[in-house]
Order: sequence, then structure tokens, then C-alpha cells
Amino acid sequence: MNAQRAQEIASSQMMANVSYNGEGIYIEHVDQQNGTATIHSLNEPNKKQSVSVTGLQE
Repeated sequence: MNAQRAQEIASSQMMANVSYNGEGIYIEHVDQQNGTATIHSLNEPNKKQSVSVTGLQE
């Protein structure tokens, strides 16, 4: 995924099916300049991590 698409998903009112390493995730914030996103697992909302947007799958 690219940073622009990740930002579109993060800004959307609709819940998108996005995964990271095969696990469903929620995108909290996207840093388009660095190409990273702050995400958390749908199963563990308190466990946030910063990852490269290229690792996100829609």
C-alpha cells in the first residue's frame, strides 16, 4: 500500500479491511513524509506500533 491510500483509509468513516503480517489492523495515523503508519491490532487496541505503509495490505 502507498502512504496516500493509507491516509485515505485512516480518514474514512468506513472501516476498511486492512492487514499487517496477516493480522487485521486499524490505521490510527499516517506520516506521509516518512511512509509510516501508526496501527493497532483489532484484537489488541492498546498495542500500538509504527510500521512502513508498504507492509499494509488491503
